[in-house]
Amino acid sequence: MTGQPFKTLKFFVLAMVQYCKRSVFYLLARGGWLMLLSTVVAAVGIVLVTIDGPHEKHVEELSNYLRFGLWWIALGVASSIGLGSGLHTFVLYLGPHIAFFTIKAMQCGRVDLKSAPYDTIQLKRAPSWLGKDCKEFGDPVFPFSHGLRVPISSILFQVQIEAILWGVGTALGELPPYFISRAARISGSKLDAMEELDASLDENSGIIATLLTAIKHWLLTHSQHLNFFTILVLASVPNPLFDLAGIMCGQFGVPFWKFFAATLIGKAIVKTHIQTIFIISVCNNQLLNWIENELIWVLGLIPGFAPALPHLTAKLHAMKEKYMAPAPPASSDMKVKNWDFSFAGMWNTVVWLMLLNFFLKIVNSTAQSYLKKQQEKEIAALTNSASALTHSD
Repeated sequence: MTGQPFKTLKFFVLAMVQYCKRSVFYLLARGGWLMLLSTVVAAVGIVLVTIDGPHEKHVEELSNYLRFGLWWIALGVASSIGLGSGLHTFVLYLGPHIAFFTIKAMQCGRVDLKSAPYDTIQLKRAPSWLGKDCKEFGDPVFPFSHGLRVPISSILFQVQIEAILWGVGTALGELPPYFISRAARISGSKLDAMEELDASLDENSGIIATLLTAIKHWLLTHSQHLNFFTILVLASVPNPLFDLAGIMCGQFGVPFWKFFAATLIGKAIVKTHIQTIFIISVCNNQLLNWIENELIWVLGLIPGFAPALPHLTAKLHAMKEKYMAPAPPASSDMKVKNWDFSFAGMWNTVVWLMLLNFFLKIVNSTAQSYLKKQQEKEIAALTNSASALTHSD
């Protein structure tokens, strides 16, 4: 896109048109019942939406749940799809959502803040509880004691659904490399990713890039005996090398359900709960309190430093209470000064730049794949022509 934008866009459009034609022809040839069922479901949905009646409330509720589920699953897919080029939606959306809810629960002393399970961060929609005052929810349910107000288990239950849906999306995002690799193994051709790794080992790149490439190459060439437990462990811990798990499993003939079940359990259950509990522990002050106690114990062993610890601890607690205190409501006659370079504006700029980078990588990869296939067809045609001329002579 940076060197030849028009040519790349041309190949990308041709590839998308070719893909759409193949999909339509496949559905017409083999998916007659699927198209009929989809048409019936779409017709029923249109009728339910357009006709007024007592069912409108249930249709709207179902629509909210569908948008909620598809939103978090799509964010998970965007996070894991592509070989290392996915959008880090946990850092951009799920992580901040868990942190905001935990801080709000700490401020209000209760977890029943949502108006519904789908009351979360969504596209062009903020949760209703984020801007409300704690008085609107009622008195605190959990009493304040020793700096802890809301237990981790209570907060985890409130943000668990969106975390699991995001994890399901990350598992689904690992399926395309698996199917591509399995198709390449069946056809007897070598996977492009393995060829690129072989070529990248000879390039003059940085130390870190060379080390990561060497590790990926070792995994691709030595991980020939993948089992359910190995895939589960790789999927359960955050690591930048799991994007090759689908390639390895497809290349070495691992059954689909074994790969997908291990990936789903590891990413949607184990990994998401580890990340969620960590963020809740940080924002709920439990991890910070543990670090504070350990730090005080270590500093207490230093001679002459013990008398100053109570004063230092009191200052830290005062700062923490000031941070966790709810913000006072702004008066209506107060003029709010709008800054052009606000934090929200800069954050939105970063998000849009990452989305643009993600889109450019998809366009480049699709265009390169289409051009490579066209060149292979031309080479095959020239080879056949040369063979025909040789036989004729």
